[in-house]
Amino acid sequence: MALMLKNARLIDPQIGLDEVADILIRDGKIVEVGHDLAMEKGVERDLSGKIVTPGLVDMHVHFRDPGFEYKETIETGSAAAVHGGFTDVATMPNTDPVTDTGAEVRYQIDRAHAAGLCHVRPIGALTAGEKGEQLAEIGDMVMEGACAFSDDGHGVQSAGMMRTCMEYVSQFDRVVSAHCEIETLTTHGVINEGKASTRLGMFGWPALAEELEIYRDIELVRLTNCPLHICHISTRKGLDLVRAAKADGLPVTCEVTPHHLFLCEDDITNTYDTNLKMNPPLRTADDAAALREGVLDGSIDCIVTDHAPHAPHEKDCEWEIAFFGTIGLETSLPLMLTNMVRTGEISWSRLVEVMAVNPRRVLRLADVKIEKGSKADLTLIDPEKEITVTEDYFESKSKNSAFLGETLMGVASDVFVDGNLITATGPGTALPFGIQILRTLEGDKVADEVASGMLLK
Repeated sequence: MALMLKNARLIDPQIGLDEVADILIRDGKIVEVGHDLAMEKGVERDLSGKIVTPGLVDMHVHFRDPGFEYKETIETGSAAAVHGGFTDVATMPNTDPVTDTGAEVRYQIDRAHAAGLCHVRPIGALTAGEKGEQLAEIGDMVMEGACAFSDDGHGVQSAGMMRTCMEYVSQFDRVVSAHCEIETLTTHGVINEGKASTRLGMFGWPALAEELEIYRDIELVRLTNCPLHICHISTRKGLDLVRAAKADGLPVTCEVTPHHLFLCEDDITNTYDTNLKMNPPLRTADDAAALREGVLDGSIDCIVTDHAPHAPHEKDCEWEIAFFGTIGLETSLPLMLTNMVRTGEISWSRLVEVMAVNPRRVLRLADVKIEKGSKADLTLIDPEKEITVTEDYFESKSKNSAFLGETLMGVASDVFVDGNLITATGPGTALPFGIQILRTLEGDKVADEVASGMLLK
């Protein structure tokens, strides 16, 4: 079935596109982009005032499946992703069992395919069981579809083991995604070491623990030439280390989360809101300002969420024992639009680069462009829609958001995955099959009328 998207503002910095135009989609592909396009039969949507971009990609999420399905599943995580405007997500391997074999990678891909919502791209563990002692089955996982490798949640503590991991991964044209934390420096730490830990009387988590391991891993890149991606960077000095590595021509990239961009240790008050407890912890206001500057000047490559669902009993407790993490898939785009695009800090093109283009490149995924012949993985954005972040807003199984109560402007209204309209609740996924049955039974006219009504709803 053909689908015509009319009068949308199309933004794709890969091809220098930023104009109001039409897109014709057929059989999962973009078949034409231009002005005043027409088609003989199909469904047409007027998207005046809306923005269309290549599908957004979040390359750092935790779906907790298998092993912790009470927090999130492949299905509920995918629904949250679609609701947030993402066509692709990369899932971290700290599941139970750990995603350290081809079978575990295949399990996630198959579950995602059955859910029929978004593309799930599993990240495999670097070491068996994420214990840092021996290599995981890297080659086996590559063959099954692993897009990158990480021991996220721990980081590889041994420099020698990390060197071995890098030397092995580099043979497969994959990136090592590094959670940088020297655990002997973070023992008992639950909050940024400094003003916040002193004020609230809690064990501190020093920035040095992250920065030293960033330095170590960059030097290992210099030795191995393995592509390295620094996860959830949180400090000014850590970002300066990445800048220096890039200046030296090393294959080093990095990411940042919205909570490290727009929150800091000063937001943690004596209410002890545990939704503000995350790993790495919220740093200083100066660090947050430096990270925002890094997004502007190109030092930071990707915006990610580190989507970390937790059950109520894991957060509604004392700060010291509460689990680390916040959900983020459904607030990432609205936060970026509200705090950086609408304020004029960054352009729409730069937003698309850090949320769609660069994550695909880091993960070695095929490019998606708004041009003839490209796969029709697209995100539709309503820049003027206002939302209030409440628990009811979320499709995620867990509700532990650091931004509850915020009013934000701009959301994803729809996503198209392989040319199909996908909704968070899923009905869109059955549309092509159902319409084809109707076409067979009742003819083209009835089928097109029903399809049009469903798409325009």
